[in-house]
Amino acid sequence: EELIAIAKAEGIEASEDEIKAQFDAMHKEGEIADEELDNVAGGDFCDDLSRAASYQGPFLKPAIYLYPEKETEVSVRIGTESMKLTCTYPAYRDGWKVTAAPDGVLKADGQTYSYLYWEGEGATNWDFSKGFCVAGEETAAFLEDALAKLGLNRKEANEFIVYWLPRMQKNAYNLISFQKENYDASAPLSIIPAPDTVIRVFMVYKPLEEKKAVAPQELQAPERKGFTVVEWGGSFVK
Repeated sequence: EELIAIAKAEGIEASEDEIKAQFDAMHKEGEIADEELDNVAGGDFCDDLSRAASYQGPFLKPAIYLYPEKETEVSVRIGTESMKLTCTYPAYRDGWKVTAAPDGVLKADGQTYSYLYWEGEGATNWDFSKGFCVAGEETAAFLEDALAKLGLNRKEANEFIVYWLPRMQKNAYNLISFQKENYDASAPLSIIPAPDTVIRVFMVYKPLEEKKAVAPQELQAPERKGFTVVEWGGSFVK
């Protein structure tokens, strides 16, 4: 009843069945916390319906960089219980085994690599309750600032931006959220020897025709110390 009243007060067109579905998704115990009601009252109801939803979609261009303190044999595996790998380079044979140098150069099977690349397909939960609504033409400037706060160095950020910018700048707006916790749950990393620092940046965006209000997301990163692993990737929601 509270959600129905909020929807009417906000002039939102939604059926009682849609509102009930939102109620069930927000709290299975039958009650909704005050902050959850505030999220509905302060945002776009259609967006709220998708914020805690499960999506079947791609994990695009995750790139894993390894920076040990000295040349080290490293084994890397990706948890794939909730997805399947669709492309890897170098070849993923129940994991990767490489020789990593402090400058990030990787060696395996007589070849050198800048990073370990993979893509996959699977079901996961993306949360858009916090993020940023960014005009397409402002995407590059936004990503430069956000990725620096999230801990990517200039080379890593440049490789991230040149992959995602062509897909995003043509949209009127993009609802952008960085999904580390959900990404960790969907695609956990297992690395031997264990790194001292892990930075995983996974961006999910949703193209929009109009600007939408969204609570801002706090961006931060751990300090790089010792053996550092960095990974970036992303996905989109239609």
